[in-house]
Amino acid sequence: MTLRRSPLAEQHEALGANLVDFGGWEMPIAYPSGTIAEHMACRESAAMFDVSHLGSMRVEGADAFERLQRTLTNDLSKIEPGRAQYTHLLDADDASVLDDIIVWWHPRGDAEPDVFDVMPNASNTDRVVAAIGGVDTTSTRAVIAVQGSEARALVEPVFPEAAAVGRFRVAHCAWGNVDCVVAGTGYTGEPGLEIAVPTDQASTLWEALANAGVTPAGLGARDTLRLEAALPLHGQELGPGITSLQADLGWVVAWDKAEFVGRDAALAERERGVERRLVGIATEGRRPTRTGCAVSIDGATIGEVTSGNFSPVLGHGVALAFATPDIVIGTSVEIDVRGKSISGHVVDRPFVS
Repeated sequence: MTLRRSPLAEQHEALGANLVDFGGWEMPIAYPSGTIAEHMACRESAAMFDVSHLGSMRVEGADAFERLQRTLTNDLSKIEPGRAQYTHLLDADDASVLDDIIVWWHPRGDAEPDVFDVMPNASNTDRVVAAIGGVDTTSTRAVIAVQGSEARALVEPVFPEAAAVGRFRVAHCAWGNVDCVVAGTGYTGEPGLEIAVPTDQASTLWEALANAGVTPAGLGARDTLRLEAALPLHGQELGPGITSLQADLGWVVAWDKAEFVGRDAALAERERGVERRLVGIATEGRRPTRTGCAVSIDGATIGEVTSGNFSPVLGHGVALAFATPDIVIGTSVEIDVRGKSISGHVVDRPFVS
């Protein structure tokens, strides 16, 4: 299979990035500085990630709002044009999460039609297009996510209109003569921006941000950052057989909405109660746990790790795991990592605020 290439591929190659197959795209997992350095740059200043592999679907017109409202779990009427919303697309039969999605609702004038950019995970774009319709615009833009406590301060001299976009806001911003869509969203637990820039201008913007002091970071750091923030990853904390309630994301479901795909199955699970739920576990030492490791109490298996790694901020391992629903904060557990037992205990999430 031929991998798709980001509009920023040449920039990654010039920086010596380690490129890997990620959802059918050739994407940077890390640069020579390494994942931990890139991770800490985001936590302490600002880092930028090429997330052009994520899907973009343009849904617009007189029926666009109703199409999304009838299909996705969250309630668009809780927001307005110029805002973003996190939501789920469920399986109609068992309410498992087919994809978790960010919706960007473009700002508009009173007489203008609604325009939405629906942002699915890379491997799920075709599935979401089939459910909602719309036009796949992924190939027309690159998306640069600038994340970190200093993100807006470092973006401001390069792209002041973008730096002014607030959290979960969406705006049309001009970078010189280039029209971009900017949202105050991200996947690191830090404040930041996601900038959709036309493909032919993406490399120029990337280089301008790098010259302003924003650190290029790969998807390895993006994963450790989202894990410290206890954000779910589709295919691990969400996916076939995993529901919003099991993932402790019931707040994403507008239970009083009259219609969305999977509503009956989701309501039935809420009524009977979940058989497992997602928890956070802090482990002793630096050795990371991994997906699939068994979690036990007094020798009895009570769950399984979905994501685990070393936390650069905390200096020890952290993990997300599905466990029996009665488990409580503070419970001591053991995790089997290739035959070696690692001690841990259940903790509040996120691991790093």
